[in-house]
Amino acid sequence: MFDEFGPIDTDTHITEPPDVWTLRVSKKWGDAVPHIKRMNGMDMWFVRDQVIHAPGWVTMAGFDGSYPDHPQGFDDIPKSAFDAHERLKFMDGEGIQAQVLYPNVGGFGAGGFLKLGEPELMLECVRAYNDFLVEWCSADKKRLLPGAAIPFWDVKESVKEIHRAASIGHKTILACTAPQDFGFPRLPHPHWDPFWAAIEETGLPVSFHIGGGAIGGSFTDDPCLMGERANIAAESTKLFLGNQICLVDILFGGICHRFPKLKLFSVESGIGWVPSFLEFCDWQFVNTSVRKEHPEYKLLPSEYFRRQIHASFWFEDENAGIENAIRVLPDNIMWETDFPHPTSQSPALKDGWSRSPRDYAADKLAFLGKDVLKKVLHTNAAKFFNLN
Repeated sequence: MFDEFGPIDTDTHITEPPDVWTLRVSKKWGDAVPHIKRMNGMDMWFVRDQVIHAPGWVTMAGFDGSYPDHPQGFDDIPKSAFDAHERLKFMDGEGIQAQVLYPNVGGFGAGGFLKLGEPELMLECVRAYNDFLVEWCSADKKRLLPGAAIPFWDVKESVKEIHRAASIGHKTILACTAPQDFGFPRLPHPHWDPFWAAIEETGLPVSFHIGGGAIGGSFTDDPCLMGERANIAAESTKLFLGNQICLVDILFGGICHRFPKLKLFSVESGIGWVPSFLEFCDWQFVNTSVRKEHPEYKLLPSEYFRRQIHASFWFEDENAGIENAIRVLPDNIMWETDFPHPTSQSPALKDGWSRSPRDYAADKLAFLGKDVLKKVLHTNAAKFFNLN
């Protein structure tokens, strides 16, 4: 399958190297710039004296363990997580043609940059990250596909950065899934219309990654006293549901109607739930007589989804719903691996369910005909991300 179709992996992450910001951001900010320090044998990202992240928390590929256990730092994680040339070697070994890159330190919706506190520094760090990622992907521009972080807390600056990101080679714009978590209007609010208009003008797709709202303390706090590992598993599962709420706002809030050429991507949220979710949306749309209020909405939510929204999968079993999802929406489904995150298809955990991408595809996607398989593994992503 992989040799024949050249799979495009639509969701991977970069474990940011230690000098991403210290090399590119003004020295006047001192230790307010994200930087790495080693504490008790562990590499940690700091802003001033506050721990904000750790490379070992998000780079579990090849690690025989699970949260709360994790690698200690850059010496213990695969070089392919942070070195572009090593990433290309890894992709060659797996038979993957191209990968889309998303961040870690800045958050899956860029909300992590708000921890910096100073608006000028926040903007400088966003721009520095976007410049870095384009440089990193220049190791092979056809195979490494950068996604731009955006300073969503400032719409005017967001519009500028959207156009700048498009001009320097980014392939998608990363959006915050839940700006209300940070005190801003929800996505359907007219406040965001200049944001959507700018993205539509560039022709780039918008990526809504799970966990793109305010996530954090719930992974370490256990208010229900269910146990540390059970709590981590529960909170991780909730991340998938966040994207469904985001899509409800998009589908009922008129974004697809107002911006009909906008391409939207629900990243890392799976696909088995999509057909029933769209059935719920259509049912409520019709039975609440939404068109009495919005006669301009000419399509049902499911029809807007089919026209403008994609989703991705990487571990689901055909018996759990992916067969139905692909049958219903063969032009809207894309494949991913989530490398090198804890759920990625880069297993080491001896009693886990993950497997290598090639083995997963051979086992779980064999039910697809060749035409559909080519769409899911390659063509849908190539069209969506405007690839040659």
